[in-house]
Amino acid sequence: MTQTLNFRPRAAVVGAGPNGLTAAAVLARQGWQVDVYERADVVGGAASSAAVLGEGTVVDLGAAAHPFGAASPVFEELDLAAHGLVWRHSDHAMAHPLEDRPAPVLNRGLEETAAGLGVDGPAWRRLHADLVNHIDQHLANLLKPMLGIPRHPLRMLTFGPPALLSAQRLSGLAFQEEATRALFAGSSVHAMAPPGHPFTGAFGLLFGALGMTRGWPVAEGGTGAITRALESVVREAGGTIHTGVHVDDLRALPRTDATILNLTTRQVLSLKGLALPRATRARLQRWRYGTGTYKIDYLLDGPVPWRDTHVGQASTVHVGGTIEEIQRAEKEAAQGTLPERPFVMVCQQQAADPSRATGPAQGKTVIWAYAHVPHGFVEERPGQVAKLIETQIERFAPGFRDRVVRKVETSPQDLADWNPNIVGGDIAGGAMTGLQSLLRPGLTVNPYRLADGVYLASGSTPPGAGVHGMPGAWAARAAAADFDRLH
Repeated sequence: MTQTLNFRPRAAVVGAGPNGLTAAAVLARQGWQVDVYERADVVGGAASSAAVLGEGTVVDLGAAAHPFGAASPVFEELDLAAHGLVWRHSDHAMAHPLEDRPAPVLNRGLEETAAGLGVDGPAWRRLHADLVNHIDQHLANLLKPMLGIPRHPLRMLTFGPPALLSAQRLSGLAFQEEATRALFAGSSVHAMAPPGHPFTGAFGLLFGALGMTRGWPVAEGGTGAITRALESVVREAGGTIHTGVHVDDLRALPRTDATILNLTTRQVLSLKGLALPRATRARLQRWRYGTGTYKIDYLLDGPVPWRDTHVGQASTVHVGGTIEEIQRAEKEAAQGTLPERPFVMVCQQQAADPSRATGPAQGKTVIWAYAHVPHGFVEERPGQVAKLIETQIERFAPGFRDRVVRKVETSPQDLADWNPNIVGGDIAGGAMTGLQSLLRPGLTVNPYRLADGVYLASGSTPPGAGVHGMPGAWAARAAAADFDRLH
């Protein structure tokens, strides 16, 4: 690349969530002049924390547990630990309570997990061994666009066949015990799709393998610590971050060599001053959003009274019962019906990070929970979803309701009002079903380039949702490669 003396390419990044900040950090460290524009008064997007349950509490406003964050190649490259990020692990990575038997648990180790699964231990070991033993090679294959030759073809050949199956089918073929099938299904539901859908086996395998290698940690002091570390990297590299600035017209930005949008497809299509190729606009208009989430944060007067005490030692708990119950609940939510027994994700961050309740909140417990509900769901009456969530938890933790001191409910519309990327409560940036789980955002050779000099970096691009920064890293690399090619 030939440049005039002291010339620095310039980039604008719209959105200071983890992907936008990662893109900014990557480019700033390469010598680009970078400006980040964030509509909120603080950075973070869906990776933020605040004391919404009162003084002394730390509540994750969006994402909470971070198996992909702990495994993220770009987070390691940016050395977030040097900027204050500390991962904290609980005794068990994840637990899945059941009514009539001990809860199966995911431990940080293949042998430790298999040993707790009885007759299914050998099958669990066989199914996950290659992923666990070669996790970095598998991540290099999977944390990138699916089109193209995988970096490690042999590993993809090993992963591919079982990953194509539904989690329900794969677990039914592999395991004898209902508890093991439920443990596997709970991980698969991070796809925000029923475990009977094709490709959900991939999520069950990968989330399980991550838990057994990197764990399912929380960030010390709250998820906001991740984006604060990214912010620190950006500023140290000379980037500038502008908060409280809502960008709805790209013509209002300074002239740049690259504009990177940490937005989902709906926000992109609403931007003024963006001339998209006709085929690209049509592809984005076909994008589908998926199942919504209804979030409740609880302050309890003590620990959750789980019937199985091992569940209290896990920072992530999947509350949904058997695989058949999970399938029914997720199918109903996907079809637009509020399940009577919804799948509920519970995070007990204090099992790993005691800093979540200090000072006036000392001795109390902060609980983060959400249920999968229909896209854009609106309650018929106040407390409708809270009652269902609490009934589900109470099944496995009798007396839970009696421990509640305070709670803050956040509906799908509340989530979208807070962060417009969470359309209809869809925290994945678009449905993870069918080909959308593989081809994001649609069939294209370069999923990050929207138009000349304009790039997309969000969960709507590969490798999808999660606080790992990889969409931002890939978008930044695409922008840098295009600039080098043209100059």
